[in-house]
Amino acid sequence: MIVLPPRGTRGATFPRPVQWMMKSMKWAEKLTLRLGTKVLLTTTGARTGKSRDAVLGWFPEGDRTDSGYVIASNGGQATHPGWAYNLAKNPAQTTMDLGEGKMSVDVQMLTGDERETVWNHVVELAPTYGKYLEKTDRQIPIFRLTRV
Repeated sequence: MIVLPPRGTRGATFPRPVQWMMKSMKWAEKLTLRLGTKVLLTTTGARTGKSRDAVLGWFPEGDRTDSGYVIASNGGQATHPGWAYNLAKNPAQTTMDLGEGKMSVDVQMLTGDERETVWNHVVELAPTYGKYLEKTDRQIPIFRLTRV
């Protein structure tokens, strides 16, 4: 089991209509898998035990095609995204799909200098992630997913 950092005391919030719209657009997110910048992460619910899908930004680890990073930013909210709790509780039951079918993965949460190095690289590639730190005071988890 992976231990997440504590939730924050402040963070961004999304109005209910925006939350509804985001949920209703899940089908469009799955289409972006074909672009290679997204991953379909399938986790097992921490409380429910049910299978849960999340389409996330994907940051390959160097030139590797079997390993990369997902960022539990949750738009800068004070809480971690649900998929991060699921991943932390049930890492062995996680799969990813980069557009070529589901594959089992090894999950690691980055810490220390390695986390900082990857965070800086992600912010360089996608500057929006850096702005999330202005909204929340929680440490945003970074997970490495490696094909088993």
